[in-house]
Amino acid sequence: MSNAVFFTPAGSLSQLAPGATFVLEGAEARHAVTVKRLAVGEPVDIADGAGMRLTGTVVDAGSGTLTVLASDVLVEDQPEVRLVLIQALAKGDRDELAIETATELGIDAVIPWQSERAIVRWKGDRAAKAHAKWQSVVTAAAKQARRAWIPEVRSVVDTGALAKAVEAADLAIILHEDAKNALRTVLEDSHEVLTDGDVNPREVLLIVGPEGGISPREVTRLSDAGAVTALLGHHVLRSSTAGPAAVVLASDVLGRW
Repeated sequence: MSNAVFFTPAGSLSQLAPGATFVLEGAEARHAVTVKRLAVGEPVDIADGAGMRLTGTVVDAGSGTLTVLASDVLVEDQPEVRLVLIQALAKGDRDELAIETATELGIDAVIPWQSERAIVRWKGDRAAKAHAKWQSVVTAAAKQARRAWIPEVRSVVDTGALAKAVEAADLAIILHEDAKNALRTVLEDSHEVLTDGDVNPREVLLIVGPEGGISPREVTRLSDAGAVTALLGHHVLRSSTAGPAAVVLASDVLGRW
């Protein structure tokens, strides 16, 4: 069984080496001690959310601190091809379910999309709170999955800003039920370019619409910017399911798994 993972701020592990001790503080330490009840002698991982992982043994468990003796400190590289989920805002917390599951499956970044047909709207103070909630969701999911990397939650975009992101991407795929080509085919056709090793990491955008679907006008605008449409399967998936399903298939085809 893998070790439990607790997060510390990015960069805080950079100067450590095997044999050193690290003191975890704050909410993560309290969770480790009072909820997980880690005791002296138990193995544990501390990650900084930016690829560094300390593996060690608990040598002291105080009321608000956890002291760990490092047996190994590693830097986990990012994959050669990064997967970015463009998730349209959806009602009933389905967008949060999508990014949570996608994080457990290995997504590298998520972008909230204010699509035309999205019922949910991020405006004013709500936008900042909603963005913070998404970051909290992916952080918790990364912890559950024992990841050393916490996916980046980028700023919310409208369709115009998304079109610019599509133009800059190595590959942008609109998951659409009317597409002619299967997602596997699109990925396989792009595999050699995406994994040529000359420019890394590459980024693949996986674009998922809201419950009401992506409007024809949005499909045209994103396609004009360079996106391609792809069929995920024979069944129509919900907004909370399509992204994670695409992550699984892409991770397999692109050799991430």
